[in-house]
Amino acid sequence: MSLDAPVRRLDVAELPSCVELAVSRDWLPEEHKWRILFEVGDVFGVDAPDGAGLAGMVVLTRFGTEVAGIGMMVVAERYERRGLGARLMTHALQEAKTASVWLTATDYGRPLYARLGFRTISHSTQFYGRFERRAVKTSRPLSTSDMSGILRLDKEVFGAPRTELLNSLPSYADQFRVIDGPDGPAGFAAAWPNSGTTVVGPVVAADQDMALTLIAELGGDAPGTVRLDLDHSRPDVLEWAAEHGMERGSTTEVMVWGDPLPGDRTRLFNPVMIALG
Repeated sequence: MSLDAPVRRLDVAELPSCVELAVSRDWLPEEHKWRILFEVGDVFGVDAPDGAGLAGMVVLTRFGTEVAGIGMMVVAERYERRGLGARLMTHALQEAKTASVWLTATDYGRPLYARLGFRTISHSTQFYGRFERRAVKTSRPLSTSDMSGILRLDKEVFGAPRTELLNSLPSYADQFRVIDGPDGPAGFAAAWPNSGTTVVGPVVAADQDMALTLIAELGGDAPGTVRLDLDHSRPDVLEWAAEHGMERGSTTEVMVWGDPLPGDRTRLFNPVMIALG
């Protein structure tokens, strides 16, 4: 069957079709995660010519004109190796219109992304485990008066405005905690539920000790297994996670298209999710 159907933007009502396609490729259903992606990003798809759902999909999330993230690129197994992945990625890049585009790539996807001009800048590994609850905490819960300071801090660190994402995150997260500095928030982090685990992210902190404090305090209050996505640029943080009983999961390559990533990435310790940055 021909794959001539156009790439089109999907509506949130089509979220079940996205979950169905993801599950068909042995991904978790992650409906809560998909709701965040539909709210802050653009989900593109191609209809399957046999009428059975989607042949492929990809998510693009723009942050101003500086940087965009691409994630959740999936092609149905029956339509593999027919150029659909390249079509979806090319469409996302054309729609991005940002100086930089960021993604994480599996071994399977990396050759395609490299052909499109993405270059590897690092690696990211998933860690899973549980933390002991802390009775005394350095951080405190988010208050409504914190958001303006958090948005200023995050734009400085991330290098682009994540206003819509961060304003939406408290409604999706189980926890959103802040550490104060002399002139407002010096660090913050959130923890949100995803298919039976709690994802800790983003984590923005003035230094590594502050970042690990936020992770441990959020993880200690999580109801079960915690997931971290840790960049290999900080090997001592990977060691810290292992020392706290977390087990390694899969590793992906962090790839960038266009300009180097903006901002002060020394203070960005965890993404919200690897599909978003």
